Amino acid sequence: MAKKLMLGNDAVARGLYEAGVRFISSYPGTPSTEITECASRYDEIYSEWAPNEKVACEAAIGAAIGGGRAFCAMKHVGLNVAADPLFVTAYTGVNGGLIIAVADDQGLHSSQNEQDSRHYAIAAKLPMVEPADSAECIDFVKKAYDLSEKYDTPFMLRLSTRISHSQSLVEVGEREERPVRDYQKNPGKYVMMPGNAKRRHVDVEERLVRMREELAESELFNKVEMGGKKIGVIAAGIAYDYAREALGDEASYLKLGLLNPLPEKLIRDFAAQVDRLVVIEELDDVIETHVKKLGLPCDGKNLFSFLYEYTSVEIKEKLLGEKTPLAGELPAAPVRPPVMCPGCPHRGLFYVLAKNKLTVSGDIGCYTLGAQPPLGAMDTTLCMGASISALHGFNTVRGPESAKKSVAVIGDSTFIHSGITSLIDIVYNRGISTVIIVDNSITGMTGHQQNPTTGYTIKMEPAGKISLEDLCRSLGIDRVRVVDPGDLKATDAAVKEELAVSEPSVIIARRPCALLKYVKHGAPLTIDTEKCVNCGMCLKLGCPAISKMDGKMEIDPTLCNGCGLCESVCAVGAIRK
Repeated sequence: MAKKLMLGNDAVARGLYEAGVRFISSYPGTPSTEITECASRYDEIYSEWAPNEKVACEAAIGAAIGGGRAFCAMKHVGLNVAADPLFVTAYTGVNGGLIIAVADDQGLHSSQNEQDSRHYAIAAKLPMVEPADSAECIDFVKKAYDLSEKYDTPFMLRLSTRISHSQSLVEVGEREERPVRDYQKNPGKYVMMPGNAKRRHVDVEERLVRMREELAESELFNKVEMGGKKIGVIAAGIAYDYAREALGDEASYLKLGLLNPLPEKLIRDFAAQVDRLVVIEELDDVIETHVKKLGLPCDGKNLFSFLYEYTSVEIKEKLLGEKTPLAGELPAAPVRPPVMCPGCPHRGLFYVLAKNKLTVSGDIGCYTLGAQPPLGAMDTTLCMGASISALHGFNTVRGPESAKKSVAVIGDSTFIHSGITSLIDIVYNRGISTVIIVDNSITGMTGHQQNPTTGYTIKMEPAGKISLEDLCRSLGIDRVRVVDPGDLKATDAAVKEELAVSEPSVIIARRPCALLKYVKHGAPLTIDTEKCVNCGMCLKLGCPAISKMDGKMEIDPTLCNGCGLCESVCAVGAIRK
């Protein structure tokens, strides 16, 4: 068996390969995206990007019922979208093994909230495992598939940003081919109408009892590591790694790999061997609550926050009273807020929206950065697809005059994900809102994944290409137009014209992402200092290539890709190619 360093997400994909998985359906979402991307490199596994997480989860469930080992991955907020099939599949069970992976984002590195997905496993009554390194990513995936088939249940795999995006040593093995299991027609098991669901609920509860007795108390996923007995730490995933680094052999550890169901006897026995019991877990007090329900005193959230990520330095200080600075600690770097890239096709649109002082109902994507100064052209961002439906509600309560001063902005992939039904809501309920679909020809936010509007699959095979224009017209939108957001005058005219009419309309602002390999850039622009009057209009674009140095405007030629927006807004003609 070869040893190599492997990213956590890559290791999950390797585990899928070695476990004989046949079907993967996911929607990209950081920090889970690379699992499916890496798995798509294995020709033995069918992989796809689905329009959204609910569809991906349902497709994976169908593949498992059909007898093949199946997998679905998403980030924590994606699990909200997939919750409907997730809860029901706990009742139906599986045929071939099924793993539903969810990557939580402690610290909000790329998310609109912090959310603890362990609550979903508990609420859905599904087993959940959480690896603490890349080696366990492979190991836990392979074990979970065997157990999924043994207990006739999906398994949930919980990851975190740090486990997904860090590397550790793994041993890679060979693929174990698993034949597709026979499918037997069984409506009592798979048709979840009330009469059948009542009987299946009994199976769900009995299964949990069996897993609690047979798995939770074993060391198949859980492990006791005895060291110093003054402190006994119960932890899982990345929190275990932080604790181990902070405390070393000065403490003992109960490392939990199975988070639902949680053990009872194992925790009691461990607690009896240490002087002080401490639960270390990021986000919510799931394990701590369980420990206290067992009647065991412990420290936990009285020491550690419900917010953000922990560090080994923080743990050492809290438990040992030692404040140790990080090795090679450097002075704080200047704050650099995220900005749209030079040449970003969204910049021109948001400049127009800001100039017209419109209320902008925003969505999830690169374009969310339109909320940042100096553009400041976004009022709300909730969740995928909410820009359109939220604008409909906003304009309905505020009246027709509001619709003349407000727009919704949504990306091409996000529109396919969950914006279509929101647009139907406007048409069906006689709304008059204006929706702008920012089509940059790719799923940009998560790293350039294909989607149903690009014409290619995850493996870059030609595929059916959804026409946004035809789709919107088919939903009942009569006013559909396409503009280039790089053309500020045309974009400004289109927005004003559509806001003036008393009917729903869609503007498709289409220009490819500046980072796509096939996009050709122009020569960098320069500023004629003799003509420049330092009015600062070019700074209002928020382009990172433009700055003011020693009282004069300048363009960094290493960043500028010649998009020409600054040339368009310069009233004195000081900017030229």
